[in-house]
Amino acid sequence: MSYTLKAPVQHELVIKKSRFLATVMPVADRAEAQHVVQGLRQQHPTAAHVCWALLAGGQSAAVDDGEPGGTAGRPMLEVLRRQDLEGTLAVVVRYFGGVKLGAGGLVRAYTDAVAQALLGAEKAVRVAQSQARCSVPYALEGWLRRTLAAHQAQLLATDHGDVVTVCFRLDTAALAGLQTELNEGGQGQLRWHDPE
Repeated sequence: MSYTLKAPVQHELVIKKSRFLATVMPVADRAEAQHVVQGLRQQHPTAAHVCWALLAGGQSAAVDDGEPGGTAGRPMLEVLRRQDLEGTLAVVVRYFGGVKLGAGGLVRAYTDAVAQALLGAEKAVRVAQSQARCSVPYALEGWLRRTLAAHQAQLLATDHGDVVTVCFRLDTAALAGLQTELNEGGQGQLRWHDPE
């Protein structure tokens, strides 16, 4: 069984005058993770390193951002794995304090920063999610949106072309029931498309 976090958590660690600002948060995919990392780079323009680790199935990553290879991203990724987390991003912003920590010291610092942040985290069982995409005539857009909302589907994108095309995300277990309801309510005017 895998878990995710209910909300982002943060922790600050100071080792030999270097500040390590850890943020661990739930993310949907690599694109969202990269967006968060970019935002942290902009918030901390004078930081020496913005290292990160993402555990998200086939989109997982470990980035050292200039630290010696394997001393930042990989240790953070291992902390996420040991906690059975999935769909989770760990980012550590480092402000260099002038004292080199050595490879072992860096591994311990990045590991501890993420582990300490997770001590205060609330976990939730991760529920598998699926994406789907369909289109309807404009006259059925309101009905489609109400039906998606009633099933707690997350609307990801809407395209208003010749017809209204929506992309949404929903718990995998609930998708088949929603598709059946949409097919029946769409009166033959609803079309399904490849989610990508």
